[in-house]
Amino acid sequence: MMDCLFCRIISHDIPAEILYEGEKAIAILDRFPIHPGHALILPKLHCIDFLHLPADSFQEIMFATQTVADALVRSLNLEGFNVFSNNGRIAGQSVFHFHIHVTPRYHDDAVRFAHGKETYTEGEMAQYGVRIRSSMKLKA
Repeated sequence: MMDCLFCRIISHDIPAEILYEGEKAIAILDRFPIHPGHALILPKLHCIDFLHLPADSFQEIMFATQTVADALVRSLNLEGFNVFSNNGRIAGQSVFHFHIHVTPRYHDDAVRFAHGKETYTEGEMAQYGVRIRSSMKLKA
């Protein structure tokens, strides 16, 4: 997918500040960070989102994520960080090559993830549970 920005970074056609590189994953600094040190963990194999990530890539992706997060905490003396992924345009995904963000957090940094804005009505949570479990495909 040479029209994919991240594939071009992975193939070293576009320069990037590489933090980690292994057989199935690479970690780079985000060019447009939430805070300095904001890193992206990418699978080397092109896949558009989390649901398309090959199972054999999970271990190294998570290893790279934890390794980079630990290095951010140590090097920037962080009290906390966020690990997240945007999947789909509606969720804020702008590059359609799966990636995980690891971003430093600071007191009063004004970055907010709003949650708890909705509640379930009586019995509604159980209905969602049934609906979701019945659609689940368990992989060996």
